[in-house]
Amino acid sequence: MQHLQNIKRSIFAFLLCIPTSLLALILFLLLFYNGFTVFYFHIPFPSNPQPEPANFSQENLAKNSFKKLPASVMYAVKEDTPPVILKTLLPLLQNPAITMIPINHSVVFKPNKTQRYEAVKRMLRSADNLKRFSTRVREFFGNHGCKVRFFMTWISSLKSFGDREFFSVESLFRSHPDACLVIVSNSMDSESGSLVLKPFLDKRFKLIAIKPDFDYLFKDTHADKWFKGLKKGNVSPGEVSLGQNMSNLLRLALLYKFGGIYMDTDVIVLKRFTKLRNVIGAQTLDLETRNWSRLNNAVLIFDKKHPLLFKFIEEFALTFDGNKWGHNGPYLVSRVVSRVNGRPEFNFTVLPPSAFYPVNWSRIRHFFRGPRDKVHSSWLHKKLEQIKSESFAVHLWNKQSREIKVESGSIINYIMLDCCVFCNSSSSSL
Repeated sequence: MQHLQNIKRSIFAFLLCIPTSLLALILFLLLFYNGFTVFYFHIPFPSNPQPEPANFSQENLAKNSFKKLPASVMYAVKEDTPPVILKTLLPLLQNPAITMIPINHSVVFKPNKTQRYEAVKRMLRSADNLKRFSTRVREFFGNHGCKVRFFMTWISSLKSFGDREFFSVESLFRSHPDACLVIVSNSMDSESGSLVLKPFLDKRFKLIAIKPDFDYLFKDTHADKWFKGLKKGNVSPGEVSLGQNMSNLLRLALLYKFGGIYMDTDVIVLKRFTKLRNVIGAQTLDLETRNWSRLNNAVLIFDKKHPLLFKFIEEFALTFDGNKWGHNGPYLVSRVVSRVNGRPEFNFTVLPPSAFYPVNWSRIRHFFRGPRDKVHSSWLHKKLEQIKSESFAVHLWNKQSREIKVESGSIINYIMLDCCVFCNSSSSSL
């Protein structure tokens, strides 16, 4: 009897356990299925957009781009020639739709880069009043009978136009009181910009700040298609400041359209340029061959529609790389000149470093230091006399020297005393 009761209790306990076990099993299966569906997904990898070839004539491509050039002793900038295509990155202007599917951020731009490119679009957007650019420039030159035409570009904010840039303009007019200066700038062409330039206007110097009309300046050159691609988002601006690269191109376009003299805003002019024509300056020389090893584009003097300027602009459009510093500037002019050197249709002169770059960027700080002892003082005076004799200008290499103060008795101190217009200003702030 007791045995039967034990069997009944076992059967009853088993029956009570069956629903719980089934529930546990069902719950386990549900949890497993849910975890599988949550943590398993398919990530789509969009295919990289194919580069869009530049739409230039095959004749030009064959003639200017694919021709293999012999090595030249004048060419020491070892750069591989990029393919003759415009670099494209199509997602630049696309707004991806909101989705729950994870995004491959290595392909699609991150928000901060998209925001940065929106700022790029705002900088490049042409307003209706910019179409008056050509009229304003021609009227300015015509009304003042300008025989000596200078151009500067200022892509930065008005606030960053400081004492050094102001003194660069001073030195220009000290050596060329009859010159006309056009500063191509959005920020300077304003009421606040007029106040910055007012001291020069009060002394009856001829200068004007005008907003750039890129469409007009790039028209009928290879830069036209490149610029349209940039505005549409088909050309990546790269990591290097677009303002810097736009300045590199803008100076070439200005001289090609109008002819004259371009100089950076960290160049101090020492003497008149009027005897110079179609020249570019070497930055460094090869110590063995004494041939130039790199050119620079901080000072350019060329006639209107000079063929070398056309080649510079073409090279910019066809080989633009916004991720390499100097690729679209000093290295560009070095590449092109090495190719056309000696060809009779290109009539130009390469001046030695002493003309515009008497000190290299790596040693510019020595020009700001005053004498430390008698030996150093003697060296400073000899170097100063050499510069006065051989140089037309001094490039201050702003990137390396901006934070350096001018010390009393330094080379820059003496140069400023010779080249100033408003000579009561303090040189220590330069």
